[in-house]
Amino acid sequence: MSLKEKVKNLPETPGVYLMEDSHGRIIYVGKAKNLKNRVRSYFQNSKAQPQKIKKLKVNIADFKYILTDTEFEAFMLECQMIRELKPIFNKKMKNPHSYSYVMIQMDGSNQKFEITTNLKKDGNFYFGPFTSKHTVEKAIQGIKEFFKISCSNLTYRDTPCLNYSLGLCIGLCFRAPTVEEYKNILKKIIDLLNGTDMVILEEMKEKMVDASLNFDFETAAKYRDNLDAIRSLIYKEKVIEFTEANKNIAILESLHDNILKLFLIKGNKVLFREKYNVEDLILEKLVKTIKTNVLTSFKADSYTNIEVSRDDIDEAQIIYSYLKGSTCNYIVIPDNWLGIDNDTKIDAALTVTLGDMADRFLLKTKQK
Repeated sequence: MSLKEKVKNLPETPGVYLMEDSHGRIIYVGKAKNLKNRVRSYFQNSKAQPQKIKKLKVNIADFKYILTDTEFEAFMLECQMIRELKPIFNKKMKNPHSYSYVMIQMDGSNQKFEITTNLKKDGNFYFGPFTSKHTVEKAIQGIKEFFKISCSNLTYRDTPCLNYSLGLCIGLCFRAPTVEEYKNILKKIIDLLNGTDMVILEEMKEKMVDASLNFDFETAAKYRDNLDAIRSLIYKEKVIEFTEANKNIAILESLHDNILKLFLIKGNKVLFREKYNVEDLILEKLVKTIKTNVLTSFKADSYTNIEVSRDDIDEAQIIYSYLKGSTCNYIVIPDNWLGIDNDTKIDAALTVTLGDMADRFLLKTKQK
């Protein structure tokens, strides 16, 4: 059977596909919401296809696939398999993960705001890890230019640096009073990256609009790119903050044919997953079943303190995006609900959530 014929038999469901070369080696792993449409795109002749896709196509001798119930599971499985298999074309076709951190040093005579690849417990402020070094560099440079702290020589001396003459430095290199001003600026940057003070973004946006109205499109584009980079960093920080909160999360997603799927997640780990056929199922019985799984999984869980490392950031981002951007229903279950005295609150939360989903199913309540 030719590859094009094999593609015709693919299901139109979520899953992960594995491209193999003539030696049976897996050279690329991808995920899809619709396997048939996604894999078929590789075998269509199009001049618009990127060169990297054309190179991959030349090396494809066969492919395999793994079905998943949801697109979320396809994302998670792809991430896991790329890490385990390290396919050559995933390295070539995706930006390499050069994990970076933003470091802000407030103490001492030499304050710093810079990019680093090493996370240290030295009392300084660290943000990250971030998977795109280019984005971090872009964001840092944009913030430095906005606050005019892009000094080309932070060592105190009697003459200004070149950037001072260009209007990019407030005089850190030769004006002693600016040291305290610099500290205050660094505090504002910390608040920005923590997501507690977004004024900087609003001011940048205003400058971008003003530049555009004055037909200075080059400057407007520069502000736009800087804004995108800074927002990306703030988004990643929210991912890490949410994950490190180590919340107990019960996700309920409706599939098809009266099938409901339950995911139990803590931090960046999927602890439990199960499908339920809810056709003609009594609501109270389903609540009881799910509650039992919730109590078993989260009470048995050993993850007490979590720190999102370089190896965990991809899964953390997938889970965060899934919760914030999909149509799934989820419940955050506080730890104190897991005790005997408060476990009825789980019943109440599940009843409300499943009740909201009832129109999509044939769930019934007991007749009193």
